[in-house]
Amino acid sequence: MINKRLLVKSLLAHNDENSFYDKKRFVDIGQREGKAKFLKHVCALANSNPNNNSFIVIGVEDEDNKIVGVDFFDDSKIQNLVNAYLDNPPMISYENIPFPHLPEGKVVGLVTIKSTGKVCALRRNIWKYYGGSVYFREGSISMPKAYGVELKDINSAKVATIEQHAKNNIELTLDGVIDFINVRHGDLTSSYKVFKEQFVVCWAGSQKKVKDKTYYSRVDIELINEQVKLFYSALDEITIALDEDLFTTVEYVQLGLGSEQKYYPLEKMIITFSDNGTYHINSELIFEPPQYNRKTLHHIYNANNAVLQKLEKNIPLNTSEIKDLKQFPATHLICYFNGFEEAKDTMENARGLLKAFAPEIYPSLKESLRVMRKVRYN
Repeated sequence: MINKRLLVKSLLAHNDENSFYDKKRFVDIGQREGKAKFLKHVCALANSNPNNNSFIVIGVEDEDNKIVGVDFFDDSKIQNLVNAYLDNPPMISYENIPFPHLPEGKVVGLVTIKSTGKVCALRRNIWKYYGGSVYFREGSISMPKAYGVELKDINSAKVATIEQHAKNNIELTLDGVIDFINVRHGDLTSSYKVFKEQFVVCWAGSQKKVKDKTYYSRVDIELINEQVKLFYSALDEITIALDEDLFTTVEYVQLGLGSEQKYYPLEKMIITFSDNGTYHINSELIFEPPQYNRKTLHHIYNANNAVLQKLEKNIPLNTSEIKDLKQFPATHLICYFNGFEEAKDTMENARGLLKAFAPEIYPSLKESLRVMRKVRYN
């Protein structure tokens, strides 16, 4: 079993990017340009490593390998994105790896790419890259190749050595459990469960009971053996159920206009642990967004945009506009789910504004964009 934190450290020890490993300060697949560049690198790494895993480490400074982290990223449908844009798409996973020195909510993103053994190519045009293009890694650069396309195995031994050095052990697992429960989440209700005598799942959150159900907020869930953060949210609530084979969560998102707030089931995640030392994560979107009168939403949408324009021009807001701004992430999310497609771009463009002028609202915007991305991928 590979300890993903050790794997990241082993990859960074190589210092320079190469044909099986790339590093990024951040990846923005919410924008067309960022999505296109990400797909190009996935394509190039898959073609350059037909018989072994290749990796992208996200949240690292390029110059000095300093680990600065990125926001927790919910990857549940990132395979759908790759399947939609690439021919012979590789198997891909995005894992959130916690590091002790990073602030709460920050992790290192680890993208693992496993080629099908066939030539991977862009299926259709995206940004300035053309459908049919094939990319390979030349040193640390992803380059197009128009002729002499041939998959060669040159990195299997190197990658096998790196993965061998990242093997987990009992000491790392015990240290991880103690750190999770006593150090990082000493102020929350926390617990752990051992599955199949091999896997240790820890979870923590603020617990409340409603009738016969227990809900958790400020939730953090980690698979300790692999040092992988499975779920993190400062705002949404979840329920947890488990038996000897399964660990199941249902995530709820709070939506509504004004005081009419309600929790809606968003996604169900089931982790199945097997006796042969493997596990499988299956995520199912169960979201049915609330529907509202379009005339009402038009009024709210225009009012929100007017507030953003005043904020952009540095014009002071009145009490009512400040209230509208606080509700902007949630109400624009509702607008998007009710057919206002342009709400997505408005929310993306508002990132810088809220981060600079209303940092207390920025976490709500990130959470709304996370929910939007999850639903769009499905």
